[in-house]
Amino acid sequence: MLSVKHDLLAALAAELEKLSPGAGAKAVFESPKVAAHGDFACTAAMQLAKPLKLNPRQVAESLKSALMATPVWAQWVDAVEIAGPGFLNVRLKPSAKQEVVREVLQAGERFGWQPARNERVLVEFVSANPTGPLHVGHGRQAALGDAICNLFQTQGWDVWREFYYNDAGVQIQTLANSTQCRAKGLKPGDAGWPESAYNGDYIGDIATDFLAGKTVKSDDREFTGSGDADDLDGIRQFAVAYLRHEQDLDLKAFQVKFDNYYLESSLYTSGRVEDAVNKLIAAGKTYEQDGALWLKSTDYGDDKDRVMRKSDGTYTYFVPDVAYHITKFERGFGKVVNIQGTDHHGTIARVRAGLQAAGVGIPQGYPDYVLHTMVRVMRGGEEVKISKRAGSYVTLRDLIEWTSKDAVRFFLLSRKPDTEYIFDIDLALAQNNDNPVYYVQYAHARICSVLAAWGGDVASLAKVDLSPLEGPQAQALMLQLAKYPDMLTAAAQDFAPHDVTFYLRDLAASYHSYYDAERILVDDEAVKLARLALVAATARVLHNGLAVLGVSAPSKM
Repeated sequence: MLSVKHDLLAALAAELEKLSPGAGAKAVFESPKVAAHGDFACTAAMQLAKPLKLNPRQVAESLKSALMATPVWAQWVDAVEIAGPGFLNVRLKPSAKQEVVREVLQAGERFGWQPARNERVLVEFVSANPTGPLHVGHGRQAALGDAICNLFQTQGWDVWREFYYNDAGVQIQTLANSTQCRAKGLKPGDAGWPESAYNGDYIGDIATDFLAGKTVKSDDREFTGSGDADDLDGIRQFAVAYLRHEQDLDLKAFQVKFDNYYLESSLYTSGRVEDAVNKLIAAGKTYEQDGALWLKSTDYGDDKDRVMRKSDGTYTYFVPDVAYHITKFERGFGKVVNIQGTDHHGTIARVRAGLQAAGVGIPQGYPDYVLHTMVRVMRGGEEVKISKRAGSYVTLRDLIEWTSKDAVRFFLLSRKPDTEYIFDIDLALAQNNDNPVYYVQYAHARICSVLAAWGGDVASLAKVDLSPLEGPQAQALMLQLAKYPDMLTAAAQDFAPHDVTFYLRDLAASYHSYYDAERILVDDEAVKLARLALVAATARVLHNGLAVLGVSAPSKM
């Protein structure tokens, strides 16, 4: 059906060009708001009426006649109806819809994918400072980042996943001080326990392992504890390595991998921060005032100028961000997406201003941002706020242990990122249609059981006669399958993996309706094979869509 749609659009574009040169660009199909109105809708007649100085319905009549006279429309279109002020509602022949089944089965896991475009995109996500376990907000970010990467891959991008973290600064020093206090026998609530210290049980675990001289190893570092409670620098390095290892375990449980870990400290040691500052000074985009160095960020739409270097000589936190993004551009990433919490909203304008002011050729609007809200966790109708491990928040690992990796991923992706989300643990454990991930996975497992009962070669179904697929539920299911490639493209463009969850629920609903309407393993061999081909194609698209989300597609439940 995808090739059918392409051919129909090409013929539409040609006829529009005849009516008005340049109008071929208006050759698009929309989905009718009411399914009964047809399979495609076209508004081109209404758009052309004014420049042609004709009544829209007259244009629609002329366009309808011209289109139905073309071989491709005559082959695949059953009827074209004119509605309202000039809508063209297109009804396809069953044979046109049936084509999608063959296309899915032939393309397999690559169905819906676009050709390689030889462009690189870097997606930075999670980027949690190694000062504690990953919380559920990090989990939402991990799910978003990984799914957005998968979406970009379906569109032909060369994708790079990057984790950026602050391995220096005040928070890391607080971590070291907190761990040292525990190593010296203090604990939260004791006299002398610092008010700013981290109170979670994990701090005690770090101190115990440091004193025992253990070695901790993460994806990007390894360190052995000296066992000396006065060795503050050793404690700092051990604690960072320990928590990076803990984060690696969380991410492994969530099946998220990164291509690179980028250290904020390297921006200073390599001289990149100083180099970025010098570029801004040389470009005349800074000035000195009150002993501080300021960026003229209002020149680039910011609401006020921003301090870059404070009077004490230290840099404000957006300065290394500017240096970091210059490195992204220099590494050949023409497109960059940052997944961050909504608390980072204020940094967007100043980082983009700094990048423009640096004059290194970075385009406006670079980088893109996807901001997400935090997550509330509910169990038994009450909010869960505290984890024993973390001390003050629910961790990602808690959520995975309480439910499953699949439930956490699907649930955290089921709403727009900037929408507050309530994770209902009881719902995530429910084995019924109210649980969206169960509903979708059950549809896939249900199909697998049908195919197993048949026992034939699924690959052979790509060549069967599909003409028996004429019932209304079969037609609706095939139309749903045909929406998958365009849905992927739109979801990638809009950084919207939640669109994939909505689509999968709709596809599962269409399958369940079809299953209830038509028995699949019937005696008539031709009908049986056609129906098996349809459900096998449906299973393939369910599997592909779940893979984009990082969710499994079980064959049994």
